[in-house]
Amino acid sequence: MTSVADESARVTAAAEAPVQPPRSGFRRRFAKLPIDVWFEPLVIIVIGVGFLIWYQRTTFTSTESASMAWPALRATILDHIELTLVATVIVVCIAIPLGIALTRPSLKWLNPIAVNIANIGQAAPAIGLLVLFTFWLGTGFNTAVIGLVVYAVLPILQNTIVGLRQVDQRTVEASRGIGLSAVRTLFQVELPLAVPVILNGVRTALVILVGTATLSTFIGATSLGTLITTGITLFLPKLLVAGAVLVALLAMTIDWLGRLVELAATPRGIS
Repeated sequence: MTSVADESARVTAAAEAPVQPPRSGFRRRFAKLPIDVWFEPLVIIVIGVGFLIWYQRTTFTSTESASMAWPALRATILDHIELTLVATVIVVCIAIPLGIALTRPSLKWLNPIAVNIANIGQAAPAIGLLVLFTFWLGTGFNTAVIGLVVYAVLPILQNTIVGLRQVDQRTVEASRGIGLSAVRTLFQVELPLAVPVILNGVRTALVILVGTATLSTFIGATSLGTLITTGITLFLPKLLVAGAVLVALLAMTIDWLGRLVELAATPRGIS
């Protein structure tokens, strides 16, 4: 009887307890977001606001003003972004189709050769690679783009191959079993499942390109590296700091935007 009474008391207490309101939809979605999605923009905002305050309150010399005046600084930032984006588009157009081709049964034997060739570009010092291309193609924007493309092919190529290889073959066989062609299976099954890994490679390549693009100043292509090299050559710490902070901000911003694209493009149910 005592146990029955105790159980009845617990049921009554549970029934009379206040019901916790369910989390709102926004709070549920926010709780599910990876920490880097919301923490990284906070870091970017803090550093960006700090840089703006420093920029507004700092007095520059005439030499520094030639590079740090807003029209000149804006043009330098845009040149750096243009160099990075052009190189990225070319790398994506080369590496992803090549990675897809190397996962097809007829070309799998070329996989180690292609990856090793791409690895040579990644392993070579970036500045040395740019200088070698300068001897061949001359200085300027186009040479810098070609050097950056060679340097950034490996992450996207390797991630494309890995992403497609990790797709469960039973899923591929099932799609072929219901009548899908090889091409439709690739675009409707394999690529959607490989998207998170492929886009992670694109993000990695973008961050690499943002940093490496600073070296293009040595071969006559304008970038934020111009501020850094000028600051070192003329011993102007303000230019050096400005260039380094702007490159870091640009790299973090592109990495965050790439992360958002990665989340949006990942099919539901795939973490």
